[in-house]
Amino acid sequence: MIEALEKAVPTWDYPEYKGEEVALFIPCFIDQFFPEAGVATVKILEKLGIPIVYPDEQTCCGQPAFNSGYWDDARKVMERFGKVFEKYRWIVTPSSACASMCRVFYKEADAKSPAVAVGARVYELSEFLVNVLKKTDFGASFPHKVCMHIGCHGRRELGIAKAAQTLLDNVKGLEYIPIPNVEECCGFGGTFSVKMPGTSINMGKKKIENIRKIYKQGVEHLVTTDLSCAMHFGGMMRRDPELKNVKIHYIGELLVD
Repeated sequence: MIEALEKAVPTWDYPEYKGEEVALFIPCFIDQFFPEAGVATVKILEKLGIPIVYPDEQTCCGQPAFNSGYWDDARKVMERFGKVFEKYRWIVTPSSACASMCRVFYKEADAKSPAVAVGARVYELSEFLVNVLKKTDFGASFPHKVCMHIGCHGRRELGIAKAAQTLLDNVKGLEYIPIPNVEECCGFGGTFSVKMPGTSINMGKKKIENIRKIYKQGVEHLVTTDLSCAMHFGGMMRRDPELKNVKIHYIGELLVD
């Protein structure tokens, strides 16, 4: 089964794959803090008529342990992930950081693991819609000024910034205002923010100061492909007298009515 799936071309051919299930991977922090991102993902795929399955046995992808240097523990988690999702050709998640862990860093943790082939089939929703399904316009309307943050994993490891921008460009009424120095890291980095709080906070402050510049242009909505970043700088924004009014969304939320 694995050998057949490894040969899958990363594009969606409806005559061949019509009716094939897409496995939904909901990361730990989405489940606990941002369930609306998971709901939006389901609604979008259902709108396209794509069958969805949620493997109940799923847990973490192993990123926190991997990033903290506990690679033996991370390997145990990724092996479980591989077994849970091994039978699915398409695995979709509303998190570019977790998709990057599966697709890019599994092979660094253990290049010989069967989980590497499974991780290679994990896609963040934006890239799955645009690059795999070739769907860019969902008839959505959001008549507001919007900025967007693409986390480092999504921008540098997965290269999904163009796909995410394409989705925003097709939302009716949306006026996109770029964040100055948008490619700069927000300073979260998972456990980095715990181990190096001073550096992390200063990087976060720099990010929200750039957001403040466009807030003065009327931007009151920020979208992202990775809400884990928003846990960091979003928390700082909620403590800011001005920026606490900026609403933060997962990008998929803007694509559903």
